[in-house]
Amino acid sequence: MKYQQRQAVAVVLLVTAALAHLAASGPADSRAGGAPPVPAVAQQNRMHKVVHQLQQRLHAVPQDSSSWAQLGSSYVELARVTADPAYYAKAEGALKNAGDTGLAAIGMGTLANARHDFHAARDWALKAIAALPASAEAHGVLADALTQLGDDAGAQDAVQKMLDLKPNTASFARASFHFELHGDVDGARDAMQRALKASTTPEEIAFCRYRLGELAFDHNRLDEAAEHYEQGLAARGDDMTLTQGMAKVTAARGDVPVALESYRRLVARAPLPQYLQEYAELLEANGKTEEAAQQYAVLTEQQRLMESQGASDDLAAALVAADRGDGMQALRRAESEWSRRQSVFVADAMAWALHVNGRDAEALSYSDRAVALGWQNATFSYHRGMILAALGRVAEAQEALVQALRLNANFSPLQALKAGRKLAELRGGR
Repeated sequence: MKYQQRQAVAVVLLVTAALAHLAASGPADSRAGGAPPVPAVAQQNRMHKVVHQLQQRLHAVPQDSSSWAQLGSSYVELARVTADPAYYAKAEGALKNAGDTGLAAIGMGTLANARHDFHAARDWALKAIAALPASAEAHGVLADALTQLGDDAGAQDAVQKMLDLKPNTASFARASFHFELHGDVDGARDAMQRALKASTTPEEIAFCRYRLGELAFDHNRLDEAAEHYEQGLAARGDDMTLTQGMAKVTAARGDVPVALESYRRLVARAPLPQYLQEYAELLEANGKTEEAAQQYAVLTEQQRLMESQGASDDLAAALVAADRGDGMQALRRAESEWSRRQSVFVADAMAWALHVNGRDAEALSYSDRAVALGWQNATFSYHRGMILAALGRVAEAQEALVQALRLNANFSPLQALKAGRKLAELRGGR
């Protein structure tokens, strides 16, 4: 799994859990005039049903601040499941109508995290905690933001507070991610098993199975990964992440035509940047360069659409540009993100962008920062190995590349091939 997507998983779970609460707590939209009617087909989708109920509630009781906050969070979730960033503006509007409440602050923080505005997310989370100090959800928003800002100690404290307040699926999932970032894979797996045990809805079960599948996939345990993905699909057969997980496993097992068809259907349904990139790389790795170029073009357009709705992601854009050899764009994007936050994720992007520009001595210093927490990440190791190779530190380069492939021989359909070729070149003394 591309590590960029890991940033968002805890945010996704928070919103999903919140929506489960919304569905149980009943209705709650727009003021005078209301929103356009929800199409009949869309109403069959649970998320659209929740939104429709909230809209009806607010049409009758427009001063209901709690329902406005719930509607805002629902729109954030719809942006995720539909890959339509236009929902972000709807979310912001609804949350502003919610007024100066703790629930509204939680929603604004969740929206800011989704848009990758992590400083704003942190500030909203702190505001929410001041209003609702016993809210585990508020501490979860803070944990997500601080993780992305590189405040490791602060993130750990927020996760612990969340566990103390409500040891449920959402808090155990964040604990799992924290363990994983620090290289404690067993601890991450145990925490996700506890999250699964605490799950009460099909959405939570599917989420936990996906994360357990990812932990297995990212450590070369394909059969175990497939089992988790399949069990998750048994709980929620239309889950996009689990569908993507199975497509990765299928590709890793060598059934490329089936994997490509799975990805084709997935991106038609949800053109998320991660899915588009994985699809494009799989096409390129298998010689389908023209089709890959089409998907890269769609990816560029989707990134533009996200940015037009305030959801900038210079980190992901930097990595895509670097992988495709566009050094100037990669470094511009990476430096822009680094100016806002200095997390291990962005340190790795800086390292890779500098490498593509031939500035490997500088790149290594950022790579050192990227691995500082101990995350066992194949992409990080691959980037580090290529940087070391460019510096002529052959033994260290080989060690890093071996580690990348030992961790996950399928970390990227395209970059894993390059890692193998570079390793053979170094071993051959060429």
